[in-house]
Amino acid sequence: MSQATYSKQSTALLFVDPYNDFLSEGGKIWPRVKEVAEEVGLIENLKTINRTVRESGMRVFIVPHRRWEPGDYECWCHPNPTQLGIMKRHSFARGEWGGDWHPDFAPRPGDIVVKEHWAQSGFANTDLDQQLRQHGITHVIVVGLLANTCIESTGRYAMELGFHVTLVRDATAAFTHEMMHAAHELNGPTYAHAILTTAELVAALPTAVDAQ
Repeated sequence: MSQATYSKQSTALLFVDPYNDFLSEGGKIWPRVKEVAEEVGLIENLKTINRTVRESGMRVFIVPHRRWEPGDYECWCHPNPTQLGIMKRHSFARGEWGGDWHPDFAPRPGDIVVKEHWAQSGFANTDLDQQLRQHGITHVIVVGLLANTCIESTGRYAMELGFHVTLVRDATAAFTHEMMHAAHELNGPTYAHAILTTAELVAALPTAVDAQ
């Protein structure tokens, strides 16, 4: 992989699923990601990236999963295992705390909140591709949850559409170490143009001075 260059005009942060259910103590899914998340320093790394990207003048796109509502998936012909789990747990329930934004990662004025995705890709059945192209974006940095599902699917789809894709190995998490290994060591190198740590990404981004 070659060293990437990130322009504030053409690079965007894709922050996938920054919900309380994923990222906050008491969230429905937090207990399943907690061990890996705490091991990699997920929350602090997401804060660092979120702050640095904004200081550099880059755009932030929030890429949210469908918030569960009564009746979701019940009459579908082929709900996937994750959707069946959401139907049972009511993950990211609309109007409830778990389906609200983690307070440190809520959208801010100027952010683009993409239409909610129903499965794993932030592009499938949403306006993400159109929004990126209308804002002149060519490079995407994908962070959030989960490494081996929504992050991988969104990043892979972005590559197929011609975007330069950066993954950040410690700005995501998964249910197991094996899933993290698969996401970054086995699958990531088949589609991502760069796989960095938070420190490496921050060093590569324009500084606040550069953004002026």
